[in-house]
Amino acid sequence: MSEIIYGIHAVDALLASDPSRFIEVYILKGREDRRLIPVAQALEAAGIRVQVANRQWMDSQAEGGVHQGVIAKVKGGRQYQEQDLPDLLAEHETPFLLVLDGVTDPHNLGACLRTADAAGVHAVIIPKDRSAQLNATVKKSGMWCGRKCSADPRDQSGPYIAPAER
Repeated sequence: MSEIIYGIHAVDALLASDPSRFIEVYILKGREDRRLIPVAQALEAAGIRVQVANRQWMDSQAEGGVHQGVIAKVKGGRQYQEQDLPDLLAEHETPFLLVLDGVTDPHNLGACLRTADAAGVHAVIIPKDRSAQLNATVKKSGMWCGRKCSADPRDQSGPYIAPAER
């Protein structure tokens, strides 16, 4: 199963942590600026196929999100379920969890994930209902999530657990 991530920081974060997940990357035709060029060069140096695409196609892929001239098709990461929680907790002497409820805005969920990462949280528990989808907007807003999360809470029977791998 593949998914889309977009934005310079989200793509760069995944490249730094798990370049094997990239399938292909699209760069906006004509965009050559100091923020995007190093990312494109790093992707090519890692042997990741980079293609040029027009704005209309990229805008449609990002579904209204701000892609900053880069969109990546990536392999989905591990999907953690409620039954994985005991094993995740056992990995830490004193587990630090963030339990969310009712965070329905993708930008707010991304901000929660970004803050959880900065605070050293080991796992974030996101309920199936009354929650924003763990989509490209969340991953772009959360940056770290682009490299550590992959499941969509709507597809889960219970809460989604996003491990904060370090």
